[in-house]
Amino acid sequence: MLALDIAPYIVPAPPAVARAFAEMPDYFLSHARITLMEALAGLGCAIVTALLLGVILAASRRVERALYPALLVLSAIPKPAVAPLLITIGGFGSGPKIALVWMMCFFPVAMATLTGLTSTPAELVELARSLDASRWRTFVKVRLPAALPRIFVGVRTALPLSVIGAVVAELFGAVAGLGYVIRSAGTDASIAFAAVALLSVMSITLFYLLAAVEQRIIPWIHHTHV
Repeated sequence: MLALDIAPYIVPAPPAVARAFAEMPDYFLSHARITLMEALAGLGCAIVTALLLGVILAASRRVERALYPALLVLSAIPKPAVAPLLITIGGFGSGPKIALVWMMCFFPVAMATLTGLTSTPAELVELARSLDASRWRTFVKVRLPAALPRIFVGVRTALPLSVIGAVVAELFGAVAGLGYVIRSAGTDASIAFAAVALLSVMSITLFYLLAAVEQRIIPWIHHTHV
């Protein structure tokens, strides 16, 4: 980065970053696979548990009033500050990384699910009741489809957080993963920046894969996308 008068050992030029990846593609891809698996595992756990909790909260106002403060406390915890504690308890394996990803992704999906399920248009619910639909059938045929757009908003919000959570945990303590690559790069900034670039590609790819899934599941809102 001589044009900006920045030393290359601080911010390497793009060719140096590309060369670092080209010289060790297997090294970067093997660590990227570990980070990806940690991110997807934590995100998957967060989606499942958040959907279940969102359904429970939407079904009972009493349960919502009882558990909502606990959710707010969970959302207020600075997640990166918890990473050293998780690693101290769980060691350097994948478990603490997945747990941190879950913590970062759970709240946005849970809140999106709760908001979607509690904002179903009243006329649709009344129509289902007029047709003698059971509570479960009304949920499956009316409330859940109406909530899906908001649920996907929550998942889109959580998706980049899953990659961030995995890398943050790896930075604090890991023996593999792109966070480990960045931490162990030492003075070779080109390796660290190549790992960061690979993380960006990973996040962008996951975003478009999620967009494809969303279009497949709820095609009726595709026309509203910019």
